[in-house]
Amino acid sequence: GRGFAFRRKQKIEQQYRKLLKKRRQVRSQQDDQFTDTYPEHLKHLYLAEEEKLKRWRTPDDSVSSEEKLNKAADGCAIYGYVCLMIISVSRTCTFSSRSVVTQEKFKNKTCNQKAKEEYEKIKAEHARKKEEAEKRKQQREEAQRLYKKKKMEAYKILSKKTKKGQPNLNLQVELLLQKIQQNT
Repeated sequence: GRGFAFRRKQKIEQQYRKLLKKRRQVRSQQDDQFTDTYPEHLKHLYLAEEEKLKRWRTPDDSVSSEEKLNKAADGCAIYGYVCLMIISVSRTCTFSSRSVVTQEKFKNKTCNQKAKEEYEKIKAEHARKKEEAEKRKQQREEAQRLYKKKKMEAYKILSKKTKKGQPNLNLQVELLLQKIQQNT
C-alpha cells in the first residue's frame, strides 16, 4: 500500500488548498467592502479627490522627468495606491450598485439563512394550525352550550306535573308541535 509519506503529502496538499481558498475569500470580502460602503451624499468628496489626483498626474513643463521619479520614489507609492482605491470607490459608489450587491447577497443564501426561513415557515404553519384548532374548539363548545340549553328547556317542560302529580300532557303536545313546525 501507500505509506506514511504519501498520507503526509496529501495532508500538506489539502492544507495548501485550504489556505488558497481562505485567501480568495478574504480578497472577495475586501473588494465588497470598497464597493458598497460609501453613501451617495459623500460621493462628491471622492470625485473632488479624483480631480486632485488627475491634476497631480498631469505632466507639468516646469518639472523634469527625473524630479517626478524622485517624488515617486520618496514614498508616494503607498499614497498612490490609496488614491487609486479612492478613485475606484468613487466610480463604483452609487445606490444602484449597492442595490445590485444586496440583491446578489439575498439570491445566494447561506445554509443558516435557509434553515432560518424553513424554521419561520414551520413556525407560522404551527401557529395557523393552532388558531384553527382554537376556533374549532370554541365553535364546538358554543354548539354544546346551545344543545344543553335546549335540552334543559325541553326537560323542564316535559317534567312539569299537575297538582295531582300526573304529567302535563298539554305542555308535551305543544313541545311536539313546535318540533314538527321547526322541521318543516
